[in-house]
Order: sequence, then structure tokens, then C-alpha cells
Amino acid sequence: MANSNDNNNEVVNETSWYKIYKDGRVERLYDTLGLEYVPPSLEDPATGVSSKDVTISPHVSARLYLPKKNITSSQKLPILVYYHGGALVLGSAFFNMYHNYLNVLVSESNAIAVSIEYRLAPEHDVQKIYEDSWTALQWVASHASEKFTSANEDPWLKNYGDFSRLSICGDSAGGNIVYHMVMKAGKEGGINTIVTINGSILVCPYLLVPLENIEQGLSYKNWTIISSPTEAGLHSPMINPLAEKAPCLSQLGCSRMLLCFAEKDEHLPKEIGVQFAEGVKKSGWKGDLEFIVVEDEDHCFQLVNPEMEKSRDLIKRFASFIQHK
Repeated sequence: MANSNDNNNEVVNETSWYKIYKDGRVERLYDTLGLEYVPPSLEDPATGVSSKDVTISPHVSARLYLPKKNITSSQKLPILVYYHGGALVLGSAFFNMYHNYLNVLVSESNAIAVSIEYRLAPEHDVQKIYEDSWTALQWVASHASEKFTSANEDPWLKNYGDFSRLSICGDSAGGNIVYHMVMKAGKEGGINTIVTINGSILVCPYLLVPLENIEQGLSYKNWTIISSPTEAGLHSPMINPLAEKAPCLSQLGCSRMLLCFAEKDEHLPKEIGVQFAEGVKKSGWKGDLEFIVVEDEDHCFQLVNPEMEKSRDLIKRFASFIQHK
């Protein structure tokens, strides 16, 4: 007779990123990916950027970043809400890779950044990820109101944030989240009654459209594992913004969008970006769309080495976008 512990240790699904066991446990292979948790810093030695962690709700937290430059309450800074990547099943706002990258991006853009920690699939339904992400965005936007007072009100946002220049950005899975946040903001007329999204940046976003061999790729396999049975395919608007049942892209709730892909990305090929950009243009959306493909680079290369020349160039481009009034 088989031991129950042996049954629990049976792997029922796995990718090169994680293993899912019969008892529901998820083993994320962070060691092989070189990822580890790091604390915030009062002043990053390389950039001078300060960071701290805050709790937004029982399920949502964030790491906030403030640039080094001397600022006063009369000098308002752009606000960037950032959603980390990881195929919706991996990653953390508190990992070394994101901490280092946000320090560089905040220093370059002279913006306040709020890097969101959300729940992950498959322990949680993908819809919970979007709920957490929207909760975080609403919390940030709530600081724009003079009437807002709360135990978790943040003085950096309250004193220094320019809510007319609020942008959201995400890489890979974070790009998927950004897409859903701007669609929800468009449907609801903004984040709240006084704040709208100025710009959105989608970097190698985890979106899938019908392409040759797309269903043989790891990104598609991962989606079938973590999504509900009714959403596990390219017919799902959650993963395919061009699906038949997807909302019209004319509803995108931001005035500007920067869409970035990498030429040699095998997980999320640039052809996805081409189709998405065409869909946005055909929809009649009134905003400004910029679509770029970085030559000779792979998936989210700017995170792996933000000091590389092409990474620096891309970060400068993001910074200019974030600073735009």
C-alpha cells in the first residue's frame, strides 16, 4: 500500500520554473533563477534612492522608492506603479532583481515608485491577482484626495506625488496586469473620481495570440496550468487581448502607451506585439501608442543587467515617458 506522504510528493505539473505537487504545494525554483529576497534600503549605495515596505491590505503590500535628489513638498514628482513579472506564478517585489532595477529606474526618472506585491497563481485564482493589483492602484490614487486619511497613508505619496503624472508599468506577467488595469480604468472612467492613468508601459507583456507553434511554448503551457479550465486557451480574454470575447481596445483607460518587445524573445515573440499594436490602432483608441522592438535581446533583458548599454538606453526611454506631462 502506498504511503500517503509518497502520494503527496507526487509531481502533477511542472515547468523549468516550478513544480506543483499532488497536495497542492508549489515549489518555485528560485535558487536556479538566482532570485532571493532583499530588504529595503535607507539609501542605496549606487543610486542614493531610498526604499521602504508598506502594507496596503491583508493580501497586498508594496515597496516604495524615493529618489535621492533634494525635494520639498512644493516639488511634485511623477508616480510609477510597478507590477513585477514571473508568469503570474513567480516573483516578488522584494526580490534582488526588482529591487536593483527599481533603484536604477527611479534614479533615472526622478519619480516615486510603488512596486506591488500581489498574490500568485496557482494557489490563488488569476482573477485574485487582478483584484490585488487594482486594490494597490486604488490605494495609490487615494492619496490624491485632501480628504484621505488612513492608518496606512504614506507621506512620500502624499507630500511629493504628482497625480497628474501617474503611470503604470510591468514586465512579462506584470505587462499582462498593466493591460488589465488600463482596461478596467477605461471601463470605470479612471482609478477613482479624481485620478486617471497618464501612461502605461508594457514590457515583453505576458499576452498570447494565435501564432504558429505558440501552443508548443512554455508560456502557453504555463497558462493552461494556472488558469481555470474555462480560461485555459487562446480564447480567453485574460491572456489574449484580441480574443473574440475580449473587450474593445478602444476602451484603454490611459492617454499614452509604450509597448516594448525584445527581438529574440522566445517566450513572448515580438509578433504578439505587432498584432496587439495593430489591434489597438484598428480599435479607434484615441491615445498615443509607441511600439518598439529592441534588436538582438531576449526576454526582459533590462532586468538581468540594468547597467548594460541597451538596458540603460531603454531605461532612459522609460524615464522620459514617466516624466512626460
